[in-house]
Amino acid sequence: MFDVTRYATAAQSIVGAGQFLYGRGWSPATSSNYSARIDSDHVAITVSGRHKGQLTAADVMVVDLDGRPVQSQCKSSAETLLHTVLYRVFPEVGAVLHTHSVKATVLSRLIAAGQALELEGYELQKAFSGVETHEGALSIPVFDNTQDIPALAEDTRAWFLDHPEQPGYLIRGHGLYTWGKTMADCLRHVEAFEFLFECELETMRVRP
Repeated sequence: MFDVTRYATAAQSIVGAGQFLYGRGWSPATSSNYSARIDSDHVAITVSGRHKGQLTAADVMVVDLDGRPVQSQCKSSAETLLHTVLYRVFPEVGAVLHTHSVKATVLSRLIAAGQALELEGYELQKAFSGVETHEGALSIPVFDNTQDIPALAEDTRAWFLDHPEQPGYLIRGHGLYTWGKTMADCLRHVEAFEFLFECELETMRVRP
C-alpha cells in the first residue's frame, strides 16, 4: 500500500512538469516519461502513450521498484525500469525526467560511439546539484538506443555506481534522462542541459 496523499502530491508535480516541458518543446506529443518517488517502495509515473502537455492525475499511475503496476490496470512506459533503477541506486532521488528535445536528440547522434559528451568551462554547470564551479567537467554518457530495456537499465546502473556525481545521460537518437532530489531540482537540470546542448551544437556549427 502507498499513501494516497503522497501519491496526489507526486502526481501533481508530474502534471506540472508535463505542462512546462511540453510548453518548451522538449516533450512533444506523447513522447517522454516522468516519475516522482512516493516512498521507499513506490513511484508515481506517467501512463504510456499520454500527451505530456495535457496530463491530468488520471494519467499518472503507481509502480513498485520492479516496475510492476500497483492497484492499476494501466500500462506504464516501456522505459519504466530506467526510472526505477535510479530510485534503487540513489535513495535520495525524488524525481526522474526523460525528455525528447530536438537538441538532445541531434547532439546524441553526433557523439562518436563509445565516447561521452564532455561539458567543461560553462558557468551554468553550477545549475546541477553539487556542482560549485565551472572549472570541473561533466562527462555525460551516450547509451545506444535499444528496445532491450532491462539490459539498458543494467548498463545505466553500472554507470551510476561508477559515476554517482553525474546528473544525467543521453540515449542516442532518443533523448535525455536526468534526476534530482525534488521535481524542481529535476526541472532545473533539464533546463540547464538544454542550454548546454545548444551551446555545444552552436560551437560545432561555427568551429572551422
